[in-house]
Amino acid sequence: MQLDGIDHVALGVRDVERSAKWYIEILGFERLHENMWNGVPTFVGKGNTGIAFFPTHGGDFKSAPHNRIRMLHLAFRANRKNFLRAQQQLKKRGIKFEFQDHEISHSIYFCDPDGHQLEITTYELE
Repeated sequence: MQLDGIDHVALGVRDVERSAKWYIEILGFERLHENMWNGVPTFVGKGNTGIAFFPTHGGDFKSAPHNRIRMLHLAFRANRKNFLRAQQQLKKRGIKFEFQDHEISHSIYFCDPDGHQLEITTYELE
C-alpha cells in the first residue's frame, strides 16, 4: 500500500459555520466543495490538508474523559518565518498559546472554538 498523505480530518463541532469562519480567518484556510452534501460536512482546506466539520448536538468536548479514544491534537507544519508570524497573529487576535521546545522542533499549541487542540510546528530551529 502506498498513500500520498492525509486527505482530511473530520471534526465534530458545535457550530459548523463558526468553525469554518475561524479556520478561514485565523489559519488562512479556504472553503472547499461548497454546495455539496447540503453542507454536511462543511470542508475547508489549505494545500493538501482538508478538514471536514460535522455538527454535533450537545456534549462538552472539554470535559470528555481522557481514557476515550480521541484526537489528541492536529498539527500543522510551517517554516521558521511563518511559525513566528503565526505567533504574532495569534497574540494580535487574543488567542493564547503555549510554546514547547521539542529539541528537534519548536511548537505552539492553542485551541479552536470547540476546544480541539491545534499545533503549529517548525523544524527550522534558530
